[in-house]
Amino acid sequence: MLKAKILFVGPCESGKTVLANFLTESSDITEYNPTQGVRILEFENPHVTSNNKGTGCEFELWDCGGDPKFESCWPALMKDSHGVVIVFNADIPSHLKEIEMWYSCFVQQQLLQDAQCLLIAHHKPGSGADRGSLPLPSPLNKLTLVHSNLEDDPEEIRLEFIKYLKSIVNLVSESRDREEMSIIT
Repeated sequence: MLKAKILFVGPCESGKTVLANFLTESSDITEYNPTQGVRILEFENPHVTSNNKGTGCEFELWDCGGDPKFESCWPALMKDSHGVVIVFNADIPSHLKEIEMWYSCFVQQQLLQDAQCLLIAHHKPGSGADRGSLPLPSPLNKLTLVHSNLEDDPEEIRLEFIKYLKSIVNLVSESRDREEMSIIT
């Protein structure tokens, strides 16, 4: 069985934990409580298998605290990760600037491909958020951007996340296949 490690990163109060709980079908959190360091959620998704082989995949979703005071922990969190989901609150203008730093630290410095990164513009309930295009600077404008609103359309974000997981599983599977072939040859 394949294992994949996905990081949920982004600014404080962007909705990472609420989304992580929803997408992994973990417990609901009703009040805001900042994540201290990291919270690891393990899950499987029956809709995601490895390259038509039918083998399942276990996921570790690392819900990383957004407070800069945990920056010294980031290298340990990044180790051996296969994907990064950057979550931000689209209703807070400063978050648009902050996500550039998250992308630089967690995607570019790890030499991950853009396909291994997903941007989620999270809209909190009752925000009446505009789901139009966001003015993302380069290279963020090349990434897949998904809007989430768990109140209005929860299934849309679930389907987009499953698509993302499938792409990560394919990358992990292809990498493992290449590694096995290099050992054989």
